[in-house]
Amino acid sequence: MASLRIVRAAARARPVAIARSLQRRGYADVASDKIKLSLALPHQAIYKSQDVVQVNLPAETGEMGVLANHVPSIEQLKPGLVEIIEEAGGSKQFFLSGGFAVVQPGSQLSINAVEGYALEDFSPEAVKNQIAEAQKIASGSGSEQDVAEAKIELEVLETLQAALK
Repeated sequence: MASLRIVRAAARARPVAIARSLQRRGYADVASDKIKLSLALPHQAIYKSQDVVQVNLPAETGEMGVLANHVPSIEQLKPGLVEIIEEAGGSKQFFLSGGFAVVQPGSQLSINAVEGYALEDFSPEAVKNQIAEAQKIASGSGSEQDVAEAKIELEVLETLQAALK
């Protein structure tokens, strides 16, 4: 606690002229309107770019859009679709199992997930078949652990199915 008081006292003791010069930005220091994005899994990076305009995320607190100069934050992600809007006007979509997004100063965004795949890698028919299997198990035809796992699987598959439409 005493160290915090010392830091505050040192911050207040700084001359006003120095404080003002530190807060002023010149023309050359204007921030970029692009996001430096890194989307990584434990075993590989699946997307990296410095020319991203916007990233839409499935945060636990609700859908979230990140633009350049976003407030620094850490967000937990739920299973869902991450949409990356590129400078050239195109977009990429990835389905993530969940994870974390870290927005850092300087328009840097790091997304870390356990599993993630490009949306075009999924077959709507295969997802539909997996939903049917998970529904059978979730309806009670297995152990308590199997039913709980099937309910989680069902939630993720239904989110994926909605993203594929």
